[in-house]
Amino acid sequence: MIDIWQEIYGSIKRNKLRTFLTGFAVAWGIFMLIVLLGAGNGLIHAFEENSSQRALNSIRVFGGWTTKPYDGLKEGRYIQMDNRDLEDTESFFTDRVDEAGATLSQAATDISYGSEYVNLSLEGVYPNCTEVEPIRVCNGRFINQTDIRERRKVMVIHEKTAEVLFGKAHTDPIGKFVNSGGVAYQVVGVYRDEGNSQPSNVIIPFSTLQTIYNKGNYLNSIIFTTKGLETVEENERFEQDYRTVIGANHRFDPTDEGALWLWNRFTSYMQAMGAMGILRTAIWVVGIFTLLSGIVGVSNIMLITVRERTHEFGIRKALGAKPRSILWLIIVESVVITTAFGYIGMVAGIGATEWMNAAFGSQTMDAGMFETKMFSNPTVDIGIAIQATVTLIVAGTLAGLFPARKAVRIRPIEALRAD
Repeated sequence: MIDIWQEIYGSIKRNKLRTFLTGFAVAWGIFMLIVLLGAGNGLIHAFEENSSQRALNSIRVFGGWTTKPYDGLKEGRYIQMDNRDLEDTESFFTDRVDEAGATLSQAATDISYGSEYVNLSLEGVYPNCTEVEPIRVCNGRFINQTDIRERRKVMVIHEKTAEVLFGKAHTDPIGKFVNSGGVAYQVVGVYRDEGNSQPSNVIIPFSTLQTIYNKGNYLNSIIFTTKGLETVEENERFEQDYRTVIGANHRFDPTDEGALWLWNRFTSYMQAMGAMGILRTAIWVVGIFTLLSGIVGVSNIMLITVRERTHEFGIRKALGAKPRSILWLIIVESVVITTAFGYIGMVAGIGATEWMNAAFGSQTMDAGMFETKMFSNPTVDIGIAIQATVTLIVAGTLAGLFPARKAVRIRPIEALRAD
């Protein structure tokens, strides 16, 4: 066994450049596969984290502009949603809508406490807002049904707003009264929302905003969660039924998608997951072909090795060397080169993904009104890295087997005549 290792060492030492180039192809194949998988996982993990912050079975509805004439009315009309649409959402779809609410905004106004003030918009919401949006109460409570029913003058402020208004006084904001355009509101909660780069709106009961600021029965959007809709097809049928009901209220064509904009997070999620699946497949295809290039490199180098050592193999066989010993010598050399450089490529690839995780592991993109995570945890499971390396070693062994079998079949007289 020691003789075999000495011969392998001697062969590698005599052909340093060739061995290095062959090993580099192997290491590069493993390295690129791990890095590509890590980068793809970073994108996929970021998307999944962004999606987990909102209920996937939620739909948000906005009024739009009609694009088709209907019932004697021309196209180009703006559809202003109102309380009737919210009521119909709950009454017509009791078997498919779990809980419905609405939102309504009031332009920025000064909100003050003592000498401190901020200028923010007011957002009227229902209690189900926390189920649909990434809003988490960190102190106090959120808007409840009693606030809606009694039109209470209460508000929930963002933690950044609380810091501005109450930070210098070191005062707990819960229970304090603030002034907003001459109206006194009691602070009942403080919230945080991940992914928001701006000082967030002040939240008050929907009914309070609609009453105090003379909004009539209008609203900006309807938000609700669904139940029993588990496939894309079921969600699409529900959307068409919903357009029919709301279309009857505002006299627009139910097939006019421009008149009513529905943001169905379930169908959006499924479409995005399909795209992520294509991305993952593409990464694997590129990585596997990169691995194949390394395997081909090992096979070629072993063919060249057999050809160069044909004379030597002839002498060995003439002196009584068994074919199995020659076969074993070539295979072991192939395995040594593949294993050593495959391990180097695996370690380098894991090191690269760890560096990506440290440098870009929580990368976010500022989209103006909000931030979205673009890159998260771009690492590869160690089991996958080891499996890829073992696969390459096995493939490298097979790559050395065919040249080895060719060497074994050479007759001693022919080998001795070879140049």
